[in-house]
Amino acid sequence: MAPILCELEQSNLPFRLILTGQHEETIDQLLVEFGIQTPPIKLHQGKEISGIMQMGGWFIRCLWLCLTQSKTLFSPSIQTTDNVILVHGDTISTLLGAIVGKILGFRIAHIEAGLRSNNLFHPFPEEFTRLAVFRLSSISFCPGQWACNNLNRYRTERIDTGHNTLIDALAIALQEASSMEPIHSSGNYGVVSIHRFENIFNISRLTKIVELIEKAAESYPLIFVLHPSTRKKIVEYNLLERIEKNPQIKVVARMGYIHFVGLMKNASFVISDGGGNQEELSYLGVPTLLMRKATERQEGLNHTATLCCYEESKLILFLSQLSSVRHLFKRPSLSPTKIIINRLAAFASAQQ
Repeated sequence: MAPILCELEQSNLPFRLILTGQHEETIDQLLVEFGIQTPPIKLHQGKEISGIMQMGGWFIRCLWLCLTQSKTLFSPSIQTTDNVILVHGDTISTLLGAIVGKILGFRIAHIEAGLRSNNLFHPFPEEFTRLAVFRLSSISFCPGQWACNNLNRYRTERIDTGHNTLIDALAIALQEASSMEPIHSSGNYGVVSIHRFENIFNISRLTKIVELIEKAAESYPLIFVLHPSTRKKIVEYNLLERIEKNPQIKVVARMGYIHFVGLMKNASFVISDGGGNQEELSYLGVPTLLMRKATERQEGLNHTATLCCYEESKLILFLSQLSSVRHLFKRPSLSPTKIIINRLAAFASAQQ
């Protein structure tokens, strides 16, 4: 969403930035990294949401705040149907924003709409979230014709942005990262990032993932970037000491986006379960092993991105073919962010 926020500021379009606090630990750093000046309104401040019970309580509190303080949060034009709530992706925060907007009678504009894995449990609960938000949305900004086609049976205005706004965020990050000291001096390393619900809340699956990471470490040194929720489960399952004892695996805390982009860009490969990472790395031309059984994205699939399905044979084959997928980053001539801002500007004009 960073390119959207930057463009809204530059275009002087009125908006409010409401943060749910789902990822509290890194959001302030992200705002600074992208130079976003608008002071955010925070619904939750405290520890990052990393557990199921914690998430349930957080969701109810945020929903209650939005509904009971709607005139403060969404003023001054609470009654107009021209107000739009922008939500993004497939997180629980996405669903929260869509539900709040629907109850208050606003239009819901969904950015990164139309993505499907067509498997309700891979990823879970993200696939359920998407289906719910599809039904609630008035406007769907789809990153490509394939995503648009996935919304054929939904009553929503479909707009093809060609690519995800992530490609604009990546271009900004690459420019900033070029002037930073690299986190790892050698390009002969792999990066690991695991955080999805269906992976970290399943002890047998997470243990299997650790075994596969250890297998990859036999061939390459690895940098394991631990999300707070992942660290919590790895400690709970008594896997952290095992990982840290491996001399080929360096464990680091989750970092800012620009530093992380620089780390991935210079890596020989990345092992991840993130759809965003799959897309970013397809643009960067970095080989990506998806620690999943299904993916909601088409970017890089069977080219830069390989579905691992938690199988060692696919990991070994992937590592043997790393040199065959590299290409240079190329930004599209028509920015998806510009397409979205042009559509949103119509609502601002209607209110004047």
